[in-house]
Amino acid sequence: MATQKEGKPIGKKLLALRRAKKLTLKQLANETGLAPDYISKVEKGGVMPPVAVILQLSRAMEVDSSILLSTEKKKEKETSARDYEKRTEAYSYRVLTPQAPNKHLQAFRIHIDPLSEHKGVSYQHVGEEFAYVLKGKVEIMVGESKNVLEPHQSLHFNSSIIHKMRNLSPEQAELLVILYTP
Repeated sequence: MATQKEGKPIGKKLLALRRAKKLTLKQLANETGLAPDYISKVEKGGVMPPVAVILQLSRAMEVDSSILLSTEKKKEKETSARDYEKRTEAYSYRVLTPQAPNKHLQAFRIHIDPLSEHKGVSYQHVGEEFAYVLKGKVEIMVGESKNVLEPHQSLHFNSSIIHKMRNLSPEQAELLVILYTP
């Protein structure tokens, strides 16, 4: 599980990028739709941002998301299902395409704790998303549309629509998620 210390590299990079772009918290908030207080908490390492937020921040600052995502990479040998970087209280992931910076396609292996859902900010980012369930029973809300997926089922949707995932099963859910961002 991630600790506050693990969030600091992303926060420090975000702060440095924001300052290099000469953006205030308020300006970045207006470009992303995120609250200035939330961005400040990310910069201070108090909040672990989910992938969707990293994509929003990267797009707003016109930098490749791999700049922020690369700080989360761990050595393959040291990583187990329990060692994934925590993003929210119940959601964690591993970047499967760290060697593909500046690409439009990014792949992630996601774990959602038993009987839990994404918490915090809504997920919404320009592009498309493909989710394939490896284990568990997952509900994916895309706007008002509820999709319940079991192992070996998938969903492809417009990720600019607000979306949220929830694990409906008593076991940890595991998904392969591929994001396309233009």
